[in-house]
Amino acid sequence: MPHRAGPVVRPYAVVRGRTRPTGEVLDVIAMVQAVPGAVADPADTEPEHLAVLRRCARPACVADLASGLGLPLGVVRILLADLRDRGLISVGQPRQDRLASIRLLREVSDGLRRL
Repeated sequence: MPHRAGPVVRPYAVVRGRTRPTGEVLDVIAMVQAVPGAVADPADTEPEHLAVLRRCARPACVADLASGLGLPLGVVRILLADLRDRGLISVGQPRQDRLASIRLLREVSDGLRRL
């Protein structure tokens, strides 16, 4: 039985072949949250964007979103950048001085293992 290309092609199609997000690159531990009161137009928004928005009702890090959605990290970064460009999410990038914390690095490592 031949293998279907769907699982590989689908994420590529979702982001229309784009390989890089617009704007500042989102760190895997950046916290993302839907902007209160901001509403996406379902007619102008892909289902994957809406799925990301639903998951962003509560703050979540980029890595957890990718894991929960079952999409590659690069695809999720592009979807998030699209939503950020539309003003539908806010992004809290990690502070560089906090990245040196051993505890934080362990948490990131544990999160990546769960992916």
